[in-house]
Amino acid sequence: MAMLFDPTIFDNLKIALENQLYDLDNLDERVRIVNRVDRLDMAVMSREFALQFILAGGERSKRIIGEIRLDTSLRDLAAELLELQEGDPPGCSLRLLFHLKVTDADAHCPRIEAALRGQWGAELSLTQTLCFVYGGERGSGNYKNTVELRFNRRIDEEQMNDLPELLEHMMLTLEVLERL
Repeated sequence: MAMLFDPTIFDNLKIALENQLYDLDNLDERVRIVNRVDRLDMAVMSREFALQFILAGGERSKRIIGEIRLDTSLRDLAAELLELQEGDPPGCSLRLLFHLKVTDADAHCPRIEAALRGQWGAELSLTQTLCFVYGGERGSGNYKNTVELRFNRRIDEEQMNDLPELLEHMMLTLEVLERL
């Protein structure tokens, strides 16, 4: 007798995100997918999925990349597959990232933070990580800023219906960041 495959929380959320973002790209032509990551880390048995996208149209000089990243650990996968009752219920971590260039970190980073807090509220963890190429002029404005928003709880299929609104909010955030 054949066993049926029961997709994990991670698989269900991944497929939902993929379908919605590729529809925004291919059907609605509101975004352009620019990168995709679908990783299984065999060393620690974790999974990661990410899609990076830009707004369709817009200024080429201000191409800001939005990224939605979903990951889960061996503990979550095992708890779900083995139907373990102890501990936290299984789920996934969801992070939103925005990749952009800044010319004056001291001036731009506070404006970026204020804009994102205005869009997403104060309850999310917000981190801005700046990097530059060593040997280049530090004052030349060639900083890459990765802004990361972390949710304070894990998600599962119960939040599946929230994904379209989340993606819409990400696109609004990209528009706000492009106007800065």
